[in-house]
Formats: sequence, structure tokens, C-alpha cells
Amino acid sequence: MDTTSVYKFNIQKLNGDEISLSAYKNKVLLIVNTASQCGFTPQYNDLVSLKEAFINTDFEILAFPSNDFGGQEPLEGAAIDAFCANMGVNYPVFDKIRVRGPFAHPLYQFFADKKENGTLKSVPRWNFHKFLINRDGHVTDFYYPFTKPTSSKIRKKIERLLSTAQ
Repeated sequence: MDTTSVYKFNIQKLNGDEISLSAYKNKVLLIVNTASQCGFTPQYNDLVSLKEAFINTDFEILAFPSNDFGGQEPLEGAAIDAFCANMGVNYPVFDKIRVRGPFAHPLYQFFADKKENGTLKSVPRWNFHKFLINRDGHVTDFYYPFTKPTSSKIRKKIERLLSTAQ
């Protein structure tokens, strides 16, 4: 198995079921840590628009709620699911995790360690930090929270990654 790929990680759905990120093989992924009570929370709507723009492609958004910044994700499980349904979320939202510090989820420890992922070192500084993953499961870029998901910078990079052969 490719140790520099996100496919080696298991993640937990909101209902408690565990799946492997390998379920998303050959897809371009945007992985983002989210929060329901943040100044950037309107980006949920931007993520919905981005997903719709690439609806019939091999693009997927994976959202990971986190309470690491200012206690801005107080919701749990079914309450997160209800909030996301109310926001019209059209992409998978997973169980709440830690995204920084010694108790960060292994996926986010991977993002923070260039030796492990082979590309970059990036630790979220706030909610809605985004990581772009290519079809091989490799981290290709990251975007700070102030970069909207619908920005041309992100859209063009997604288009480029989607145009590469599977």
C-alpha cells in the first residue's frame, strides 16, 4: 500500500460506522474541517455549490466537523446531521474529530507531517481549512479558511486534477 496516500486511513461516519478512505479511490477530494457556529459557516453553502458544479464527475467533498477552534462545533452526531441537512449539504459529513494538537485524528496528523505525506506540512489554523487530494490519494495543495471553496483558484485546480487519467 502507498504510505503517502490518504487511502490508508479509516474514518467514522456520523452514525458510528467506520469506512476506509480507500472507498474514494480514483476521485479528486476536497477534505475540509467544518463547524456549525463559525464566521466561516456560510462556506457550507459554498461547498454545496462547488459539489453541484462538479456533480457528474469524480469529485467529492469530505467534511469533518471539529470543535478545536473557539468551541464553534458544540453539536454531536445526529445534531450535526440535522444541521447539515438544514444547510442542504450534498456531500459526506463524518463524525466530529480533532484536527490539531497531540490528539488530532491520524488523517490530520498525516496532513501536518511532510515526511509522512510526501508533499506538505499544513495544520489547520481555523475551521474550513481545505486539503485537495488527487486521484491517487496524494495531498496536492491546501487552502486557508478565507479562500472560499468556489474560488477560481480551487475550481481550476480541481478541473486540472479531474482531467488526469484514472
